[in-house]
Amino acid sequence: MSEAPKKSKISASRRLFLKTKLLKTAAAMLEKMKEERSLQKELTLTEKVPPLQLSGLSVQDLQALCKELHRKIDVADEERYDIDAKVSKNIKEIEDLNQKVFALKGKMKRPALRRVKISADAMLGALLGSKVKESVDFKANLKTVKKEEEKKEEVTDWRKNVEAMSGMEGRKKLFNANQ
Repeated sequence: MSEAPKKSKISASRRLFLKTKLLKTAAAMLEKMKEERSLQKELTLTEKVPPLQLSGLSVQDLQALCKELHRKIDVADEERYDIDAKVSKNIKEIEDLNQKVFALKGKMKRPALRRVKISADAMLGALLGSKVKESVDFKANLKTVKKEEEKKEEVTDWRKNVEAMSGMEGRKKLFNANQ
């Protein structure tokens, strides 16, 4: 039982009207946010950097003012450097964590594979290069293993060899027999 796609309850003209109204509202909110940011920036600058009163100052007062401004610049540069170092450290840490997440998920990007019709001989030729002949006989290339027969010592009457094995000659024969 297949169902027909449901019709939208909102007409196309009503949907268009709502979309345009949403876009206008979003644009107004964006403009308001930009104004708030610029106002906040101005307030911060007036708070951090008071206006300079240079008129009526002696040379020594100007030098002291310059030294004070240099000290403030150094402090601001140190803060900026520290913040930059923290940001770069955090960015590197985020990248490492993203790599670990991808490794854990196992969702590496795989290339799109195409189905290729090729014969087995052509595939072997492509894989092995010029080493392979036109047709490969796999059974001929198999290694054959020969089973070695266990050497069985002949069972003889020990009493006959007692006299032959006695003395140094007998030991020499035993030594040579084992090799």
